[in-house]
Amino acid sequence: MPKKTPAMPLRQVFWSGSKLAIICSILLCVFALLRLQSQPELPTRRSRAVSVEFHGHPKIAFLFLVRKNLPLDFLWGSFFENADSSNFSVYIHSEPGFVFDETTTRSAFFYNRQLSNSIQVAWGETSMIEAERLLLGKALEDPANQRFVLLSDSCVPMYNFSYIYNYLMASPKSFVDSFLDMKEGRYNPKMSSIIPKHKWRKGSQWITLVRMHAEVVVDDDIILPVFKKFCKRRPPVDESYGRKNIKLQKLHNCIPDEHYVQTLLAMSELEDELERRTLTYTLWNQSTSKMEGKAWHPLTFKYADAGPRHIKSIKDINHVNYETEHRIEWCRSNSTFVSCFLFARKFSKGAAMRLLSEGVVGPFDAAALIDTPH
Repeated sequence: MPKKTPAMPLRQVFWSGSKLAIICSILLCVFALLRLQSQPELPTRRSRAVSVEFHGHPKIAFLFLVRKNLPLDFLWGSFFENADSSNFSVYIHSEPGFVFDETTTRSAFFYNRQLSNSIQVAWGETSMIEAERLLLGKALEDPANQRFVLLSDSCVPMYNFSYIYNYLMASPKSFVDSFLDMKEGRYNPKMSSIIPKHKWRKGSQWITLVRMHAEVVVDDDIILPVFKKFCKRRPPVDESYGRKNIKLQKLHNCIPDEHYVQTLLAMSELEDELERRTLTYTLWNQSTSKMEGKAWHPLTFKYADAGPRHIKSIKDINHVNYETEHRIEWCRSNSTFVSCFLFARKFSKGAAMRLLSEGVVGPFDAAALIDTPH
């Protein structure tokens, strides 16, 4: 007759059940932690000493991102000459060590306005967005600066100061060209743990921000490191590389300044606070050379291109069509229909001179153009 197995003591049953419950609880906690870490981390806005509501007279900060000098300083000098100095401030990011003074610029508005901590900038590299952040950071030190306009050394104003000031101050929104980037070549899937693909945006580098959004850009320490690691320009085609070119052209071709601010603001859930368009007009020409592939390049306006009829055609543009989103962006400022563009690029000296002589930015003193800085 087989022996009966003795029954497990009640205490042992209880202890075994407790151990099982503890193990299950630990596994659930680990699973929850892994799920939490896999979720994209949203940028958070730090508190700032100057992030208090401003009650004084607001200013526009004009942020010039230039290679070295300002070749169109004579036009901008006339533009600022016809403005109240309490309505604007000027900041310049130039090559390290370059100083704006009476020997390098025709306009006193630019004297000593260069940043002291500028960096060497390369097109298509993250140094471009780092320079933008330096400009914004410096301008944020003045609490009166409430609008921040990023400009290149070939940008020109299309209206006088009064019109531009009223246009910008009438709108509580930033003006950021931003749309879905449907092309596979720029988004790197390695970003997905931080930047999901549905938040990936593209747009013009030339932005105009309200103060709160400028702070978001300067305070970001989440999206920028991802861009530095994964958003890089693909090396250009070099015939001497031979078959190696095939491998190089399979790399992601990411241009940081065309994606960073747009993606950061999308990740920060701020797109409802934007006019999703740029205020800077650019005329593009598509290149179809075999070496370059299909690439878009901005055309330069010459003297003949800056006549009244051409300028009027730019000012008459009142909407922008975004094909990837099947969206038409009608140009408004505080719910009022307006011209889309306040600035334009790329303008030669001759084209800028024609704008000046025809009074586009206001009256000017021709004598100011006689003395050319060295």
